[in-house]
Amino acid sequence: MVHALLDLEDLRDKTGAVRLAVLVLASRTPSETGVVEIRTPELGRWLGLSASYTASVVVPALRRSGVVSVETAPGDFGQDVGLKCRVLPLWAAQDVVGHPLALAKKEYATLLRLLEAVMAPGWTHRDGRVTPAGLIGTRTGRGAATDRLALLLLLLEARETGRVRQCGGAVDTKRGRAAATVARMLGCTAAAGERVLKRLEDLGLVLRVRLKTGSGMPNRSRLMVPAVTAAHGRTIADGVQEDRAGSAEPESSGPDAAAGPGELPEKEEEPQVSGMRMSNEAGVAEPDVAAALHTDHPHLVASVVDLPLSGGFSGEARGGEGRQPERACAGEDQAADRIIAGDGSSVAEGGPLRGEQPKESPVDERDKQAAAEPGTGGRPKAAGWEKPQQQRRMGLPGDLRLRAALGPASWLWERLSGWQQDQVEAAAKAELARMAGLGVAPEGAPRLLADRITGRLEETGGEAMVTGPYGWLIRRGLPQRPACSDRRCDDGTRLDNGAGCENCASVLHLRRARRARIGSQIDRELPGVDACERRRRVEERLREVASAEAQDLARRQEQAREQEARRTAGRAAAQQRAEIDRGAAAAADAERQAVVCEDCGRPRSAGLCEACGYRRRTEEALAEACLIAATWGADLRDPGDVAAVARGVRASLEQEIADARTQYLSALDPAEAELDPAGTDAVLAYSALRTVEESLPEFRNSAVEWLRRTEEADEEARRASRIEKGRRWFRHNPHGADAVTAAAKAADTARERTAQHLLAVRLEQLREQSAARTERAR
Repeated sequence: MVHALLDLEDLRDKTGAVRLAVLVLASRTPSETGVVEIRTPELGRWLGLSASYTASVVVPALRRSGVVSVETAPGDFGQDVGLKCRVLPLWAAQDVVGHPLALAKKEYATLLRLLEAVMAPGWTHRDGRVTPAGLIGTRTGRGAATDRLALLLLLLEARETGRVRQCGGAVDTKRGRAAATVARMLGCTAAAGERVLKRLEDLGLVLRVRLKTGSGMPNRSRLMVPAVTAAHGRTIADGVQEDRAGSAEPESSGPDAAAGPGELPEKEEEPQVSGMRMSNEAGVAEPDVAAALHTDHPHLVASVVDLPLSGGFSGEARGGEGRQPERACAGEDQAADRIIAGDGSSVAEGGPLRGEQPKESPVDERDKQAAAEPGTGGRPKAAGWEKPQQQRRMGLPGDLRLRAALGPASWLWERLSGWQQDQVEAAAKAELARMAGLGVAPEGAPRLLADRITGRLEETGGEAMVTGPYGWLIRRGLPQRPACSDRRCDDGTRLDNGAGCENCASVLHLRRARRARIGSQIDRELPGVDACERRRRVEERLREVASAEAQDLARRQEQAREQEARRTAGRAAAQQRAEIDRGAAAAADAERQAVVCEDCGRPRSAGLCEACGYRRRTEEALAEACLIAATWGADLRDPGDVAAVARGVRASLEQEIADARTQYLSALDPAEAELDPAGTDAVLAYSALRTVEESLPEFRNSAVEWLRRTEEADEEARRASRIEKGRRWFRHNPHGADAVTAAAKAADTARERTAQHLLAVRLEQLREQSAARTERAR
């Protein structure tokens, strides 16, 4: 339950104080209501923090996390004093069968008793009784919440003997495996885990002990919690307590014992494993484990050569690259490529052992036979079916992204042939591109691929256990393994954000709920059945459900295929109909294009050529300009006056059109006009249209300006001004500056609106009169 709360997505990036506050509130949650009532100072005492820090930092962080809903009652100075909190995951998990957070009343009580034993702040009762503080209840101040959380997690992981199982994989040799274990529990760096562990050791709550072998050499270190040992009535051996291991020296990953008389002196070099965060560790030996004992070398040595060892001890077979030791026969399968030309000696560096013959290469899965003797000049060598084989590269590809992605498999890369290296490089590029298509940042894709290869190597047991490097990389190391239907899932981890796959968690939760539901049904149907029979029946019922689900899935897949076939047929029919419609439209358009112009008779003009179309629009614009001018320049009741104004406007616009036509023709080359007369007519017609359209806004503005001064507009302006001055906020001073300004603005708006209305009404009246005259003329 504790891990289920701490592993929530909303708590992963929170501080130790916030995470511990969630656990404290969860332990104090009443099973009946689910609402915790607590004061801020009391919550701070449980966390080992001050009341002000709890109110200003912890409580707002709880609100922002979305895990706890907080209702506060402010104190005298506005601070949060009374808190009503509800842990939302516990609330949501109520009555959900099989959910890890669906706790019973006795489970809430057990959790509270555990937290009281670990971190209770201690109380003095009114009757004088004193309840002592918990194991770490007196630890307050900076880092107190993190220390309390670490001790709680260590207690939960400890066995009856008090021993805590330490983490596996690679650890920072500067810190040790115990510090790495605490760091992984808290989700922090190894340095932070070391500081927390050191503080717990100083308080006597945790012990790092190192056993001894029969020869007196130091052995593996252990992480012990004495409180758990005492709670189970056990004791820690005196010999174990005396040899508590300190932190490993950063200069060496070996023990603190002196080297033997025949061993090489230690060199001041960097350790094999550099400092790293806990999420990026690979399998590396325990830093506190002593090196294997070697036979003492003779004291009389002719010469001593400093070997380039990464760790400072003999017997190292793989340098400082972090690979596992090679077998005794490693590299012998490439011996034929390394025989010195002209000498034929097989005792050269990298060749087979003395007395052995070169064997067939077990790694060349393409050619299935040993490579031929290399040629000169770096050219490809013939192998297999006498086909050219590219010379392999000992180092990783030059692309930095590929070097980062394939770094954990560098030893496997060296065992590949040239053709296999090309295939692996292409597969890695394709996988990086596919990751980018799934939403992974391009700069983070190589790291994710390297982590994937590292995890697959840990599953296999290390690079030394891979017998077929090419097949392993192509079929196991590089491909994604989705654990659910989500395309971004890779072994239960989201590729885009690195978090746990929610879909996988949902599937797992559904399966657990199904098992719990089936178990409940078996208990109701067969009360008192023994455990073996119950398990057998549950498994049988689960197989039946799984078979039914498989049949239902096959049926739905068949339906989906049928629906897809129908949709494909429908799309094909729709495409065919669209082709027919497009053909018919093209034929109709061709037929329409063949029609002559109605005005000038030009052939293939689609009924109206471009120039005639512009002329029609110009005539309409001229009529509109004449009507607009007549709305204010003529007596609408006198048709003769209206016609006179229209003639004057038309004459002026036609003069402007003639001027524009003359200007264009003067600038046009006569030869070009003769080559394209239709184009010239269209340009002149368009020029006339533009001239009239540019004049229309001037006529409209003149009409509106004149209509603004009419009696109707004046009356509307006076009415609007009077209404504005009579409003409630101007009624006490109707002649003030504000009232006069507002009244003037209202009057101007009313005058403009009246002028626009009068223009629209008069235009409509003139159009009706023009239509009537046209009808009478017919």
